[in-house]
This record gives sequence, structure tokens and C-alpha cells, in this order.
Amino acid sequence: MHQQTPALYNDCAYTMISAEEISVLVDRIAAEVQATYQDSPRRLIMVVILKGSMPFAAELLKRLTLPVELEFMKVSSYGAGTKSSGEIKISLDLVRDDLQDIDLLLIEDIVDSGRTLSRLTDLLRNRNAHSVRTCTLLDKPSRREVDFTPDFCGTVVPDEFVVGFGLDYNEKYRNLPFIGVLKPEIYS
Repeated sequence: MHQQTPALYNDCAYTMISAEEISVLVDRIAAEVQATYQDSPRRLIMVVILKGSMPFAAELLKRLTLPVELEFMKVSSYGAGTKSSGEIKISLDLVRDDLQDIDLLLIEDIVDSGRTLSRLTDLLRNRNAHSVRTCTLLDKPSRREVDFTPDFCGTVVPDEFVVGFGLDYNEKYRNLPFIGVLKPEIYS
């Protein structure tokens, strides 16, 4: 077993969602995704939104028993800050000629303002994807700036700055096995 850097733990005020609780959430989401797509005649493509959703996507993928393919998009809206800039930048796009024949499931770590997934969903629908659904581990509707509700959601969280299990602050804390609330003095 590897040793985590204690400072990563100490920078969290408290654990909001334990590793065990994350596992339960991912189990439930996987069952919902499985039930939704199991009878679809089309190929299912999980589109992993890099970087934060990687741990969630990997755990979700392991629990699905239906055929699923992977694609990746890299989209940013935060930069080095703690609040969304409102603009999204796509630095790795999804380029496929068969969108009209496939079901897309966008995988995100957290929905905050809702702008990123809302814009990506519109973009991929405008490219004539057969279907586009969204899946997030965490939802923070108190911060929503656009009318958007994810199709699959692990849990709603309060308006706290959370890190761990893929979620970061300045590229740190992604490797925490739990979701913790970052101490304000770390990002102030």
C-alpha cells in the first residue's frame, strides 16, 4: 500500500464523502446507466471530461457490464481560480464521423455553474449525435448559472470548495481517495 502525503489530508477541513461512500454512489450510478442503455441497439461511448473525472470514470467503467467505448475531451472553465470563468475552452475535442449512430454519455466530476456540460451537450447535439446524456459524481445546484440538470448524479453537495477523487485545486489533491473540503486558507 502506498503512503499518501499527509499534507494533502491536513489541507482538508473535513471529509465530506468517504471512499466507501463514493463506492456506494458509483455502484448506484452504474446500475442506473446500465438500466438506461442495456436495450439500446446503438454503441455507447463514455466521453470522459479530463482531467477531474478520470477516477470517477474509471470506477464507473469497471462496474458496467454492457459494451462501452471511451473517448476523451479536455475542457476548462476555471484556470487557476476557484470560480468558473463562464467561458469554456476545448483543448481536446471529440472528432468522430459516426455521431448520428451512437449514444454519448458525458462523464464529469462535478457540475457547478452548469455551463460546461450545458455547452458540451448543445455542441454534440448540434453535431447530430444520436443521444447525449450527462453523468456527474457531484452536483452543486446552489451555484447553477444556467438551466441544467445532469441525467445521472451521485449526490448533491453544498457550496463548499471540494477536492479529492479527481477534483483539484491548482492540480493538487486529485489523488485523495475521498472528497474533502479544502481549508479556506489554502486557496485564499
